[in-house]
Amino acid sequence: MRRQVHGILLLDKPIDITSNAALQKVKRLFSAKKAGHTGSLDPLATGMLPLCFGEATKFSQFLLESDKTYHVVVKLGVQTTTGDAEGEVVATAPVVDVTTDRIEQVMKTFLGEIEQVPPMYSAIKHQGKPLYELARRGIEVAREPRRIRIFSIKLEQLKQDECTFSVHCSKGTYIRTLAEDIGRALGCGGHVIALRRLTVMPYGNAQMYTLSTLEAIAETTGYEGLAACLLPVETAVQVYPAVKLSTSAAFYLRMGQPVRAPFTLDTPLVRLLTEDARFLGVGEVMSDGRVKPHRLLSSPNSATAIAS
Repeated sequence: MRRQVHGILLLDKPIDITSNAALQKVKRLFSAKKAGHTGSLDPLATGMLPLCFGEATKFSQFLLESDKTYHVVVKLGVQTTTGDAEGEVVATAPVVDVTTDRIEQVMKTFLGEIEQVPPMYSAIKHQGKPLYELARRGIEVAREPRRIRIFSIKLEQLKQDECTFSVHCSKGTYIRTLAEDIGRALGCGGHVIALRRLTVMPYGNAQMYTLSTLEAIAETTGYEGLAACLLPVETAVQVYPAVKLSTSAAFYLRMGQPVRAPFTLDTPLVRLLTEDARFLGVGEVMSDGRVKPHRLLSSPNSATAIAS
């Protein structure tokens, strides 16, 4: 029997499984009616994969659009079809004169806002079909470059032909492409052999759960134990300032009407709370200072990490 589950679970995705397959495993453990993930990790990748249950799915877009941090290992001198170890080798080159100083200098050129061409092996659609389907048939099409931002990038280790670095980047960044571009700038090429997502903002140091841990919790303490692993829905938008509404204002807002905020607002979006601090959803600030609904919960009672 499927159950109403609301909240966010930070899954530590294992290697060699798709994000959707991992989601389905967790969804079955919770017997949840509705769940979705917030941005795929390749099968090769591990690490933080926020899963949204029930009402939290309404706010998944905020996590999709957030900054992320990664730990990356690149093998220099070898290029593959996919930009990672899952692809076939298409070119090799000697790794010469590649020092830590040179790599650091190259990495600095990628800081800030840059343009990145998405890889062919991606889920971006071209005329209704994912690019990876075309790539598997040997078809390559032109892709429009996208503007992304690299907030920081740090070389951690250079060991023979393997380069390890960490990167803090904006939404839409393809780490495989970044690794290929760095390898190309070094003159030898490269591809990702290990990738771990460390954070999805705003979840900087929050606890993640492995599939095996969740299975053990389900075995020993059942649904009650699993529910304790969930974060409240509100945490997905905790970066936005909170606005408490009076009972009457909250009523009219839930009816779809703009309401007057109790103080002046200077941000486009705000977290909306009831007088007793229950989460209502996200509001959009209008030009006249009023707030209109942007994303609302069906009920303030579904804002907490509960499963019933």
